[in-house]
Amino acid sequence: MGQPERRYEAREKVTGSAAYASDVKLARTAHAYLVTSSIGRGRLQSFDLTAARALPGVIDILTHETIGDEIRQTPSIYGGGYMADTLRPLGSAEIAHWGQPVAMVVAETYEAAREAANLVVVSYAAEVAPVAGMGSSVATGQALDPMGFAVGDFDTAYRTANVTVDANYTTPAQHQNPMELFATQCVWEAGRLTVHEPSQYVNNVKFGLAAQLGLDPSRIRVISTYVGGAFGAKGFLTHRTALVAVAARRIGRPVKLVPTRAQGFTVSGYRAETRHHVQLAATQDGRLTALRHEGWEVTSRADTVAMGAVSMTARLYACPNITARVNVVAADRSTPGFMRAPGEMPYAFAMETALDELAHKLQMDPVALRRVNDTQTEPVGGLPYTSRSLMLCFDTAAAAFGWQGRPSEPATMRDGDWQVGWGCATAFYPTHAGNSAARVRLSADGRVHVESAGHELGQGMYTMMAQVAAEELGVPIAQVTVALGDTDLPPAVVAGGSSSTASVAPAIMAACDAIRRRLGIATGVPADVMPAMEASGLGTIEEFTEVRAHGTAPDSLRGLYRGMALPAGGVHLPDRVQFALGAQFVEVRVHRRTREIRVPRVIGAFAAGRIINPRTAHGQLVGGMIWGIGSALHEHSEIDTRNASYINANLADYLVPVNADVADVQAIMVEEEDRLVNRAGVKGVGEIGVVGVAAAISNAIFHATGIRVRDLPIRIEHLM
Repeated sequence: MGQPERRYEAREKVTGSAAYASDVKLARTAHAYLVTSSIGRGRLQSFDLTAARALPGVIDILTHETIGDEIRQTPSIYGGGYMADTLRPLGSAEIAHWGQPVAMVVAETYEAAREAANLVVVSYAAEVAPVAGMGSSVATGQALDPMGFAVGDFDTAYRTANVTVDANYTTPAQHQNPMELFATQCVWEAGRLTVHEPSQYVNNVKFGLAAQLGLDPSRIRVISTYVGGAFGAKGFLTHRTALVAVAARRIGRPVKLVPTRAQGFTVSGYRAETRHHVQLAATQDGRLTALRHEGWEVTSRADTVAMGAVSMTARLYACPNITARVNVVAADRSTPGFMRAPGEMPYAFAMETALDELAHKLQMDPVALRRVNDTQTEPVGGLPYTSRSLMLCFDTAAAAFGWQGRPSEPATMRDGDWQVGWGCATAFYPTHAGNSAARVRLSADGRVHVESAGHELGQGMYTMMAQVAAEELGVPIAQVTVALGDTDLPPAVVAGGSSSTASVAPAIMAACDAIRRRLGIATGVPADVMPAMEASGLGTIEEFTEVRAHGTAPDSLRGLYRGMALPAGGVHLPDRVQFALGAQFVEVRVHRRTREIRVPRVIGAFAAGRIINPRTAHGQLVGGMIWGIGSALHEHSEIDTRNASYINANLADYLVPVNADVADVQAIMVEEEDRLVNRAGVKGVGEIGVVGVAAAISNAIFHATGIRVRDLPIRIEHLM
């Protein structure tokens, strides 16, 4: 493991000097406010803007009638484009979902824009009641062929098995709610557009916006120096950016938009609700003989989107007969998107809970069941894992947890009025990497400067980049400066799929290699660099490199320069499978009278390749585990079926874990060497921490009470 260096940007963040997108001060800034649809499906009939326009300070009001075709129709990322969905911003009178932007007011102050937006009168022609969610539509769900597969003969194996499990599971819609809202500022200067926006992929915004506005991409610059939380919500271009850019061009001034917390529920994507049907069959000694996992996910009518993780749940354990399928159910909702461990969290809940049910039927320890079915070769295509330390994770976490003393029968552990239960589950996440570029400059005074258009979402990207360059060139990390989050810098992959470090670190290492070669020490150790630099007589050496990740197409580096650098890996490689793996152990307490649920401790052990910075990695893992508690017990985007709106679109009613909910969360990083995944040996830790926690909590609740809950979030009423 690397050194636990403190955060590169720590002082800026704790002193408040770190400038996020809405903090950037632009001269003569006008303020925008969105007007959003209050119906779930229908058409706009008319606007009455009289009162809004009469309000002092109002500059402009954008509607589909006033902007015409200033914003072009462009495809979504699911159709080979850049957009998070296919709806054109203010593109027509059609209303596809509640919360859809129907107008934007621009005024001298935020307060004037908000007041004027509330004075806009919108007349709607509502159609039939919208389809709010999955409901009874599961039977008519559309199967996604690329996500379905089968090996062996599931039906025969299941029918003739000694022990079987057949169960259904559900997970709700959930929203990220990052602390930083979805702010956008746009300013035009001499025909060039600069955008300040929190983003996980600045080049996606640049090239997508160019397509929307009919501009040469060279005329657009996107800056995202810091991002105050994203988790998938700020991954791709959304409606708001083009609207702010058009407004700024129309009035000849910078325009700033900060949507409200409630508007954030539909401005960006979210985790769609899912349903699962899992069937497992095993011999009496616990060996799996048949496995079926079928999932259903809600999508919008505009986009067929599913996160589907059966490709992973079906490959976790040895099994000769497997069938898997993913279906989508269209609803009158905004298009879902990526939310931390997008498919892995809900699909792991279903599979890992079903596996616990199988262990109970077999009267077998859940850890022992996983050990019996451990495999170094994935069962679908027979490909090898690059490395697989799953049982080492289970053994490490079980020892720290004290699992050995766990009674097998449920509802037998008590502490006064509290029923106590212990549960466990597997954590997994596919190891991805994408094409990236980097520039490294070494000066004769020993200072190093590193550049890449990567993204600091709070995960420690600044620190990682500085640390890798310092290690490679043999200089103190205090002498390294870093620039990122700017389309003027060397392009990098999207900051998603736990792929940032695995993608950018190899590019930095390659640039440092090039510096060493120029100094004639290609095979030397880092300590040789500065003596060689001094002997060279050079003042500065600068190298730019680009690295193509394993599994990407030979010509894919061109996509890096078009905002289309998406990561590859996981189960989608021709020669191998690469996963980060872990084990989650949870203790729960359920009050025998009130049925309150408490989680006094969670211990997870994770094998994620080389950990460059244990301090920042630990924060990612613990944060994910806490999020897992929220997924199990708190988070649920409640939907009003009358208009397909969100009832709890705020931080008062959208429940998340707080300090009182989290007593003891421990993340153990298991050392693992895997140089096949990428040169840096990194597998990524950003998302694996949340995976498996909900299942472990569900399993622990069963162990405490004898009541099996198959629907999230688990609440008091489920245990009455």
